[in-house]
Order: sequence, then structure tokens, then C-alpha cells
Amino acid sequence: MTSGSIAVILSGFPRLSETFALPELLALQASGALGPLLALKGGDGAPCQPAAAKLADVVERVPEGSDREREGWVAQRIARSRAVAIHAYFAHEPARVAESAASRLGLPFGFSAHAKDVRKPTPIALQARVHAARCVVACNPDVACTLEAAGANVDLIPHGVDTEQFTPRRAMPSDRLRILAVGRLVEKKGFASLVSACGTIGEDFSLRFVGGGPLEAELRRQVCALGLERRVTFAGICTHAALPDEFAACDVVAVPSIVDPSGDRDGLPNVLLEAMSSGRAIVGTRAGAIVSALRDGFNGLLVDPGEPAQLAAALVRLRDPALRQMLAENARQTAVDRFDVRVRSRAFAEVLIKRYRLDA
Repeated sequence: MTSGSIAVILSGFPRLSETFALPELLALQASGALGPLLALKGGDGAPCQPAAAKLADVVERVPEGSDREREGWVAQRIARSRAVAIHAYFAHEPARVAESAASRLGLPFGFSAHAKDVRKPTPIALQARVHAARCVVACNPDVACTLEAAGANVDLIPHGVDTEQFTPRRAMPSDRLRILAVGRLVEKKGFASLVSACGTIGEDFSLRFVGGGPLEAELRRQVCALGLERRVTFAGICTHAALPDEFAACDVVAVPSIVDPSGDRDGLPNVLLEAMSSGRAIVGTRAGAIVSALRDGFNGLLVDPGEPAQLAAALVRLRDPALRQMLAENARQTAVDRFDVRVRSRAFAEVLIKRYRLDA
């Protein structure tokens, strides 16, 4: 049993795209170290991930109000608990609130950073925040580099994947290459490049998008302009419970991430780890932290971001079943060896307990 607990501030709850937080929070809870769990916003309206139900009864929504009023409410709520530290998910608004509440209460604070959130504060604000924080966690090397440049002493703890939920399953035979793309339909995912690539690889393929987002109408127009309506499907969003079936029904998972004009980019996308654990051949790009998990020619194929011709060439190569099998087997082994969620989540909890000195 730990001495005291850690209050945690979330951006919102539940969020379909923030599944990475759930096993880490459950690991903190299992260790006895999870204190008040406070969400600055509600859910995103998407179907809840199954694991979110395990935390739904303990999450509290911070009331609306001015920044000062909300910070005061957070501080008062934490003061009534046995929390001896405050940790935030994301380096921007949640970390700002955590820092303010910690200052009022004389407690240490810290935060976990993931992708775009490290670029939302100004460089000066980020530098001041990392110097004040006792614990700074990065989930991928791309984010870690940004934080280290700001002067942080970073604990690099990759998110994990449930290697028991996402397991290799043999796909039914098909006379076409079945390509799957999973994620929010936003620019940084690079799905426009994927559609362009598919417009040049012939007719013996299908492409299935799983996810929703603001670029759906634009992607549909692109599909129509290339005459791909019969081969491209937009399936909408789904939860983790349905994703294993999606991976089992495909031959190739495409992760064509790019750096968008604002500089936003993926870190290490959840779908990449899930596809690896599911034993699927993957084509990804050298964007964000994808290269920290995917090795070209070993457990996947890598191309430059925003290069449809390279992406098309990789997809053509993946028509070879033997190549797909070799990449898939290596991908699965990488997921088991490096990214098992039980190992990674325990590591997260252990680091927070150590950094906030709950084991003293």
C-alpha cells in the first residue's frame, strides 16, 4: 500500500481517442495510488471504450466557470483527499490546472505528454512548466525530444497494447488486397495520400476506413474523383471491442501519418500497436514516433510521409503473401516483447509512485 495517493486531472472523459490513459489509470488504481480523478470536460459523444466503465464511477467533472474558479474547485477537492501529488494527462490545459492547484496546496505536480499537447503552450511556458514539474512522462521518443529540449528530465514510457485482446487471426482467402485504415479523419493521419496511392495500384484491392472526423466529406469527394467508390468503404467509428474483427478481416494495415501544416503529427498511434499485436502486415510513414516501433523490412514497410507514389509501391509489394506473413510474425513478436499493456501500465504506475515519493 502506498503512502498517500496521486490526484489525476484529465482533459475529458470518456474520450474514444484517448484509450491509452485507461490501462495506466487502472494500474494506478490497482496499486492503491489513484486519488481523485477529475475531468475538465465531458466525453466526446463517441461510444465508450469498455475499460472506461471501470472508471466511470470515480471520475468527477470539474464545474464550469472562470479559470480561477475552476482551479479553486480543483484545489479544494484535492485538499479533502489523501492526495500528496497531482498528475495531469497532457501538457497544456490539464497541466496548467494541475500546476495551479499544486501551487495552492504546496504539493508537487507533473504531467504526461503525448503529441500535439506539447506544442500548445508557448516554448517559454513549456520550459517553465517542465522546470516546475517533479514528474514528466513522454509516451514516445518524438514527444520526449521536445520536452528534453525544454529542459525536462523525461521518463519515456510507451503506451501498451492488450496482446491478449489483439491476437493474430487468419484472414479468409481473397482475390484482392484488403487494406484497413483506422483513425480520426483529420489531416495528420495522411489518409488523402492513401486514397491517392490506391488510385494508382489497379483494381484488385479494397480500402476500408474505420473512424470519423471532419475530413470525411473531402475524402469521399477524392474517392469519387478517382473512381474508387466500389473499392473504398467508410465504416464509421467503432470501439476496441469491434477492432479485432476489423484487423482479422484485412491483409494490410496502412498508417500513412504526416506532419500537417500546423506542425501537428501523430506520436505512436494506437492503431499501429494494435495492428502489430494482431499479426498484420503494416505500411507506415517516417512521421512522429512510428519509426520507434516499425523497422522497415523487418516488422513492416516504411515510406516517407505525404508521398503517395512510395505508398503505392509499398502496397504493391504487399501483394506478396510470403512478405506479409514474415512482416506480420515479426510485428506480433515486437508487440509482445516491447509493448504489452500489462508491463507498460505497471511501469507507468511504478514511475509515478517513485517520482512522487509515495513509496518513501
